[in-house]
Amino acid sequence: MRKKIVTVFAPQANLKRSLRAHFRKLGLQHESEGKLAPKSNEKDALRAMHAHQRETKLEAHRDFIRDRAELLQKVMAIGSEIEPHRIELRLQRIDKGTRESDLFRLASLTWSAPVSNGFGRRLRYLVWDSYHQKLAGLIALGDPVFNLSVRDDLIGWSSTDRSERLVNVLDAYVLGSLPPYNSLLLGKVIACLVRTKEIYNDFLEAYGSRNGVISGENKQARLLLVTTSSSLGRSSVYNRLKLGEVHFFKSIGYTQGWGHFHISDEIFARLRTFLESIDHPYVKQNRFGQGPNWRLRTIRAGLKELGLSESALHHGIRREVFTCELAENAISILRTGRGRPKVSTLLNVPEVCAAGIQRWVIPRAASRPEFKLWTPATLIDELRGQRTTISQPVSLTNAN
Repeated sequence: MRKKIVTVFAPQANLKRSLRAHFRKLGLQHESEGKLAPKSNEKDALRAMHAHQRETKLEAHRDFIRDRAELLQKVMAIGSEIEPHRIELRLQRIDKGTRESDLFRLASLTWSAPVSNGFGRRLRYLVWDSYHQKLAGLIALGDPVFNLSVRDDLIGWSSTDRSERLVNVLDAYVLGSLPPYNSLLLGKVIACLVRTKEIYNDFLEAYGSRNGVISGENKQARLLLVTTSSSLGRSSVYNRLKLGEVHFFKSIGYTQGWGHFHISDEIFARLRTFLESIDHPYVKQNRFGQGPNWRLRTIRAGLKELGLSESALHHGIRREVFTCELAENAISILRTGRGRPKVSTLLNVPEVCAAGIQRWVIPRAASRPEFKLWTPATLIDELRGQRTTISQPVSLTNAN
């Protein structure tokens, strides 16, 4: 009798096969030099690429959603109850481990692309509609990626300049409105709230005199610039974001399509386990202050040890990058390291809200009254089920 031959694959081979299968599932295809690219650049196709990670994240939070979903439902608006001309926005800064933190976590799970937890310094806010006493949106600012060519070219930074002055920059990694407010273009108004006195002063209070985690130096930081990028290629939310003569966000170009959003948490964990099995030093280098750069370096090290090209970090999705200058002379100070921030044109939240409601919300309510039909029940049911279909603008911190 012939013996049955069983082929046994080494862990490395299984991991390589899993990586390739994962990329195919996301709709990525191999191009020249080992680089990846999406089969289609249509927004629905790009949104579908995020579906696996979104569903994985929802599953990981299933118990939390089951226990706390009612908390979100209570503070979400019913469309028919909203009077657009009466919307009044206010910011509530979030502390870790609070009811508000739970609300932020729940609301961010409704985004169509998985939301990062942010890295390093963070300012997180719930955006409330005070008149209707409902949750209208979210803002989260965190440490930016170290390498972002379109930002660095705009400023004119050398590597030394960037190391010294990046402390004055944050990235808006969550920025948008919840339904039914998103149908009223309130996301544009919420984006404009980044450039307000309240956020400038909150940063000054929280981080203005702190020593850097890595450098140990006190750099007297001021929030001069906020970046953000679209998760789905070109953005319609941040374009032409201007009130009066003040620009709130400006497009500065596109990323080159490198990053690690397409490496799922599951695959990343397996890469770490593999590196741990060969006693690779990057496995343990995940302390505070290393942020997204540590994850990127770990993935690159894992690919190298597997004999794969780091070109697999090229996902091919070029994201539109925007900057918000809080000081009129922000670019000059960031470039030279000299000067005092000129912030005389900063408005407060009520002023930005009033102008934005007139500019975008009231006209949209008149032309698109369908927002009145929206109720929270469908969203909560979807959140408790297998997936959410809500589409929101999200800034991904691992785009570079």
